[in-house]
Amino acid sequence: MNHKTSSLVILEAKIIELLNKLKENHLDLKTLREQNTLLENEKKELKSSLQLLKEENQSLTIANNLLGSNEGNTQTKSKINSLIKEVDYCIAQITEMN
Repeated sequence: MNHKTSSLVILEAKIIELLNKLKENHLDLKTLREQNTLLENEKKELKSSLQLLKEENQSLTIANNLLGSNEGNTQTKSKINSLIKEVDYCIAQITEMN
């Protein structure tokens, strides 16, 4: 009987240890999920910032080309043509309304 009691005590200790590890794992998982959420939000902000910087860079490149730089003339011409088409479309819409 003494052997059974000691085995039971050992088993109980191991179960308690496993339960403590399980609790630690749940806490770690919760922490990691929170970190993941924060990193996802930071990633979205960085993507948005990158997109804005790309657009700003493109605008500055076009402005530089308009000021006389020979680099990227085709890009500038393409942008100007695109803007002209938009203006023509707007004029057509206004004409149809009148």
